[in-house]
Amino acid sequence: MSESPPAAPLDVDSGSQAVKAQLRLRELIFAGELQGGSRIAELTLVDRLGVSRTPIRAALMRLEQEGLLQALTGGGYAVRTFSERDVADAIELRGTLEGLVARLAAERGAARELLAEARECLDGIDEVLAQPALGDAAFLCYVRLNERFHVLLAEMAGSPVLARELERVVRMPFASPSGFVVVQANSGRARDMLIVAQDQHRQVLDAIAQREGGRAEAIMREHSRLAQRNLREAVSSADIDRMPGVRLIRNRGERG
Repeated sequence: MSESPPAAPLDVDSGSQAVKAQLRLRELIFAGELQGGSRIAELTLVDRLGVSRTPIRAALMRLEQEGLLQALTGGGYAVRTFSERDVADAIELRGTLEGLVARLAAERGAARELLAEARECLDGIDEVLAQPALGDAAFLCYVRLNERFHVLLAEMAGSPVLARELERVVRMPFASPSGFVVVQANSGRARDMLIVAQDQHRQVLDAIAQREGGRAEAIMREHSRLAQRNLREAVSSADIDRMPGVRLIRNRGERG
């Protein structure tokens, strides 16, 4: 009896290939290799990324959901551009949600474990800022700790609904807590700006621990104002071509 042919292998890695393609495409967009307004050619991406059209299509759909791509009427996608107001509104939305999260965390009482881990994050940021110069390694460490602190903050309210909505908002282009921190690395006032942000981190954690909801909310709303300032500096910087993604912002210097 002849052996039956081997079963076709299951496409178990199609999901991971789509994720890899998504990450790589995001990198190409922020690096300016796929320019704002340009149409995405699937076949070109197949050759460039070395994956099949199926994960490419899945990646394009995910980036459209993130807001980096725009679905075209005749089919396909184009790289989106953003007005300064688009970005400012996204930052404002994050500040509003984080303010609500901070107030509820204070009113409901945040878990001790979360407060302790958040303090550890801030201790780590203090160590970074204590260095005489912020090199690339120190800067990346700051970004990692800063993002972790904001994730912990989102968990403190004990609301899966708010945590999910905040996670969605921070995935919007330029709306993450470290979205414009890169500007500070190229600024002579880098340490001053980061120290102000760190002081706000300490204050909101203290307000939450002291169950001062109104104060906690106000601090986080003010924290988003610092991000708005970073946005204005980014779009007016002479080094804008060195800043990932900022070149996607149109109407620089305008608010509409």
